[in-house]
Amino acid sequence: MIGLYQPGTSLLHRLAAGWKLLAMGLAIVGIVLLQAPWQLGVAALAVVGGFALARIPARVTWSQLWPMRWFLLFIAVFQVIFTGWERALMTCGTLLLTVAIAALITLTTRVTEMLDVCQRLLGPLRRFGVDPDRAGLVLALTIRCIPLMVEIVGAVSQARKARGAGFSLRALVVPSVVRALRRADAIGDALTARGVDD
Repeated sequence: MIGLYQPGTSLLHRLAAGWKLLAMGLAIVGIVLLQAPWQLGVAALAVVGGFALARIPARVTWSQLWPMRWFLLFIAVFQVIFTGWERALMTCGTLLLTVAIAALITLTTRVTEMLDVCQRLLGPLRRFGVDPDRAGLVLALTIRCIPLMVEIVGAVSQARKARGAGFSLRALVVPSVVRALRRADAIGDALTARGVDD
């Protein structure tokens, strides 16, 4: 779900990260406030236009949104049963478009640029004991660890299939948690060796 930067020379690629993050926030707020399906359709066209403007390949866009399918299906069924199809459409459409907007920003913005913006925004809080550099490091680790967790779960799932084991939630979760904890220990040791805890 966290997009990997796609190099390019489009207007979105050249736009400063701060402006893109501001636009993302405003766009997401605007989408959340939509009231009618036709408004959601207009917003969807605008988001598609953004991907086209950035010249992001369709397969890359699809890879960002496809993992949401089961979550959206669950939400849609729940909403249809309890609130009706129109509310289900608005809820699922809003979720899908907000994720698409976030993906568009991460696909057209280097992580280092986003971290620089966050550090500058947190700069004035230094007088209150906030360390912008440490906060930026935490954000960078968070961004990096999400795809690492996806990689770990994928590796465990493939190993389970290779052994011919049937689906078992415990057989998936336990090895994934153990591997994640080992990776966290390794990252902690690496940070300590570089004096981050000093």
